[in-house]
Amino acid sequence: MKTISILSLIVICFTSGAMAQCNNEELVTASVSTLTPGYSFLKSYKINGEKDLEKVEFSYVLTKGTQYMLNLKDRSTAVTTIVTLYDAKRNKVASNKLSGGIAGAIAFSCGATGIYYMTYTFESASERCAASALGFKR
Repeated sequence: MKTISILSLIVICFTSGAMAQCNNEELVTASVSTLTPGYSFLKSYKINGEKDLEKVEFSYVLTKGTQYMLNLKDRSTAVTTIVTLYDAKRNKVASNKLSGGIAGAIAFSCGATGIYYMTYTFESASERCAASALGFKR
């Protein structure tokens, strides 16, 4: 009887740990597939923030005069991950956090060629699994 109880406990622990893992590949596929028609896929970003990590940041060189779109998917039905775009001088360019909630994408026109920073923060402490796709059009 002890063997069955211990085995059941191991299976339960293993199963609950597996469910908590972040499946970034699935989220990348979803974010790429929902780019607005006319935008070409450029790069994807996988976000798997640890519980004590306040933000995840990536950088990319963007080109003046180009339209960009950043699609975001996370494990929630309604997106709870916030992405904020900053220019090289760390001035805020765009964000998906609006007064009415959090949007699933941001679109922006690049005003100057240079390095831009995409900072991902988390509305909910438990949901830190997301992915985004950067697309462009001229």
